[in-house]
Amino acid sequence: MKIKEVIVVEGKDDTARIREAVEADTIETNGSAIDETVLEQIRHAKEKRGIIIFTDPDYPGERIRHIVDRYVPGCKHAFLPKHLARAKRDKGVGIEHASHEDIRQALSAVYELVERTEDKITRADLLAYGLLGTPSSSKRREQIGIKLHIGKTNGKQLLRRLNMFQITSEQLEKAMEQIIQEEENEQ
Repeated sequence: MKIKEVIVVEGKDDTARIREAVEADTIETNGSAIDETVLEQIRHAKEKRGIIIFTDPDYPGERIRHIVDRYVPGCKHAFLPKHLARAKRDKGVGIEHASHEDIRQALSAVYELVERTEDKITRADLLAYGLLGTPSSSKRREQIGIKLHIGKTNGKQLLRRLNMFQITSEQLEKAMEQIIQEEENEQ
């Protein structure tokens, strides 16, 4: 699998793991110490080939994703669920711990952020599905992030990502039906 866009990752270990899984070029942010020189490299690469932001599914990774997206708007995003990025022997979480197949899967489910005006998902929709305001909301948000390949979020982030990634009401409804069915099967 060859990736046309340049993939933004956090470090050398992420680059090595991605190159084992796919044919791709990367730009490393060197963790959250991302500086303006790296941001300019990312901006240039976006103009020439496009960018996919593929950071670790943890707070520093989300912080880097936000910094890059704010500085270089219009990047594509790939997400890997936290449970697929866990190290076997220690408590580390990162792209470098993911399987080749999970990396390929995440990169094949890339989203591009865009503003949209019709068919917006609302806060009321999230409340109706129990994605906000219930004891199980956090778990449901994590599951919806996995099913829709948009990453783990809090309530405010979920609403933004659903709309920015143009997830339709039908897609949300179908994913929630699966989650509810899985919850019922667990009982």
